[in-house]
Amino acid sequence: MGMKVSCMQDNLAHGLNIVSRAVNPRSTLPVLANVLLATDNGRLRLAATNLEMGITAWIGASVEEDGEITVPARTLIDLVNTLSPERVDMEVSVRTQSLHLACGATTANIKGIDAREFPVMPEPGEDDEVLPVPADVMRDTINMVAFASARDDSRPILTGVSIIYQDGLLTMAAADGFRLSVREIPLEAEYYGSFSLVVPARTLSELARIISDEDEVVYLILPDEHSQVLFHMSNVDVVTQVIDGTFPDYHRIIPQDLTTRTIVDTADFLRACKRADIFAREANHTVRLKIEPQEGMAGVMRVYAQSAETGENEGVLTASIEGEGMEIAFNVRYLIEVLSVIRQDRVVIGTSSPDKPGVLRPVGDDTFTHVIMPMHIGR
Repeated sequence: MGMKVSCMQDNLAHGLNIVSRAVNPRSTLPVLANVLLATDNGRLRLAATNLEMGITAWIGASVEEDGEITVPARTLIDLVNTLSPERVDMEVSVRTQSLHLACGATTANIKGIDAREFPVMPEPGEDDEVLPVPADVMRDTINMVAFASARDDSRPILTGVSIIYQDGLLTMAAADGFRLSVREIPLEAEYYGSFSLVVPARTLSELARIISDEDEVVYLILPDEHSQVLFHMSNVDVVTQVIDGTFPDYHRIIPQDLTTRTIVDTADFLRACKRADIFAREANHTVRLKIEPQEGMAGVMRVYAQSAETGENEGVLTASIEGEGMEIAFNVRYLIEVLSVIRQDRVVIGTSSPDKPGVLRPVGDDTFTHVIMPMHIGR
């Protein structure tokens, strides 16, 4: 006999939903389209991997006999999602490598592949370096940074997020050549090492999605050779390959000499950008910010978009402006993306000239810096 285990349908569905994001249905290796089920110290361990990222989740279960099997992820997930919310009994027939499942009045047999063919998932080791990061800090930082990474693989290093830890400061950064997002967080950790690595942004975005409100800490674990990174939580592990190469030195593209600083309401600016995008989409998403200081009173910033086909639109925002007036154009999609992750009520836009990058920072949070390249517009 093989594995014999029972668990609740909702726990099983939840665990499968977590690991399913690492399944690669189009892989040339059939086992990578499968999910691993294995008993593990009185719990049921679920795992999936696409070789770049692996996710393991543990769920409460009642284990009668230890064992393991892999079965097609899509089949199992679709089946479990339609089962009634009660106990699911599972049994493995080792002879036929199939999983027998029973729940309420439903029974099913799913053909599987021997678990020995499934890639070994790394686990935390005794000598690994471990940096504990508060879970909400990890999730917020990923959400504020990862979106700025490159989508296409022409420069693989830019599809990653740079993670650096040194002297109590954790820095994450992503850049795609048009914008840069950086967050620096001081951590109070009993970890005295330092490291610098680049991790696929896709994996980090999945990690941010998985971190639950019950998780207090995410342990960033570096196995010896640093070719992989493990993110360890109470019931879930996410493992990722590291991207080879050197991340560009982004500090030199953060402008230091900003001559104009414009402070506006974040939500108002975001709404103005969303409206401008209705007109800007026909014009390469170009939006012009017209910054107009006024003597002795609050200035205004005009958010202006026009296209030959659609027409034009202008939103006027009250702004507190230090420095010269100016006009600068940006890709409005980039503005929308960064304004969507800023939690503070007000944002400061730093500019120096129409052909130099602009900087956005939340007012009252000096951990976050976002740099956007301007768009060139014919006068």
